[in-house]
Amino acid sequence: MSDVTQILQAIEQGNAQAAQKLLTLVYDELRRVAAHKMASEAPGHTLQPTALVHEAWLHLGGDQQPTWQNRAHFFGAAAEAMRRILVDRAREKQALKRGGDLQRVDLDEVEITSPMPDDELLALDEALDRLATVDTRAAEMVKLCFFVGLTQEEAARELGVSLATAERVWGFARAWLLREVRKGTTGTP
Repeated sequence: MSDVTQILQAIEQGNAQAAQKLLTLVYDELRRVAAHKMASEAPGHTLQPTALVHEAWLHLGGDQQPTWQNRAHFFGAAAEAMRRILVDRAREKQALKRGGDLQRVDLDEVEITSPMPDDELLALDEALDRLATVDTRAAEMVKLCFFVGLTQEEAARELGVSLATAERVWGFARAWLLREVRKGTTGTP
C-alpha cells in the first residue's frame, strides 16, 4: 500500500493532520506535472506551475479533503481540477461581457494560460465530455496524459491497467477526439 493510499485512509478516518501530510507528499509530484505541462507553453508566459498546483489543490478541497477511494481517484480528481481551471480561464478570456478585447489587469491575480488557443481548448473540452459518455476510461486517460502530463506508463498505473491497454486506450481516445473536434469545427462528420 502506497504512502498516498495510507494518508487517504487517514483522511477518511478523520485524522485532522492527514490533509497537510497529503499535500506535502504529493506537492512535488503535482508541481512536476504542472511544470511538464507548462514546458510546452510559449516563452515569456507568466504562469508558474506552482500557481496551477495551488489552485488545483484548492479546487480539490484544500485542507478539508473529501474521501478519496485511492491514489488513482485522487490524481484523477487533480487532473479534472487542472482541466477545469484551464477551461474556465479560456471561457473567461473569451467572454464579451468582460470587455471583449479589453483585459482587466489585476496584479494580485496570476494569469493561467492554456497549452493551446482558447477556441481549440473549448472544442477539446466539449469533445472530452462526449467521450466520457462513450468510454469513461478513455476520457480519464486523456485527462491524466494531456491535462496532468503523466506518461502512458504512469497513467496505466493510476488506472490499474497494463501499459498495452493504456496505449490502446490512448490511441483510441486521440483518434476519437480528433474526429470530434474536426467535426465540430468544420460541421462535417
